[in-house]
Amino acid sequence: MVGLRQYDLMLAKLATDRRRLKEIQSVARKIDVKRELLPDYDDYVVGVLEGGKGVQDDVMTSVMIWRVDVGDYVGALEIARYALQHRMTLPEQYERSLPAAIAEEFAEAGARARAAGEQFPLAMLQEVETLTRGYDMHDPIRAKLHKAIGYAMEASDKSGALEMLRRAVELNDRVGVKKDITRLEAELRSAAENGGTN
Repeated sequence: MVGLRQYDLMLAKLATDRRRLKEIQSVARKIDVKRELLPDYDDYVVGVLEGGKGVQDDVMTSVMIWRVDVGDYVGALEIARYALQHRMTLPEQYERSLPAAIAEEFAEAGARARAAGEQFPLAMLQEVETLTRGYDMHDPIRAKLHKAIGYAMEASDKSGALEMLRRAVELNDRVGVKKDITRLEAELRSAAENGGTN
């Protein structure tokens, strides 16, 4: 009963926090407020991850999305593993399935990192791909994830990156990687030719 009571308290807090966020129009300000609110949920999340019964938990899945929003990808992935393992769903106001949301949120985080000239952790994107592989979702979402993985692989494995970008195009021909595929093919050809002459 204690666990149940705790869940009800956190659910009530979540409803209050959501109302507060709804009143804010600026996305940047919403993210600041989420960053301020998230620590209030930490003890609850730890408790559920350590001793949870695997039942549907709207608090956990909402916190997972918020953690992605504020850039706490390690914390979000921790909840994602648990939520997927127990086949949880997202609260009603989210229109995507939980696996699709995880795949898309991480793919978009990877795209934002690349746009900012930063490197998103490849291992994290690969884990998200592995975790969500068996689930049905729209092809453009999966294409985005393959695109993010391809770009994150580029520095360490050009041919692996090329494979990922090609897969992204197969899933969604408008994913926006065709020029990069051509560039990578040329780079790999040139490396093979130079390797062959030495």
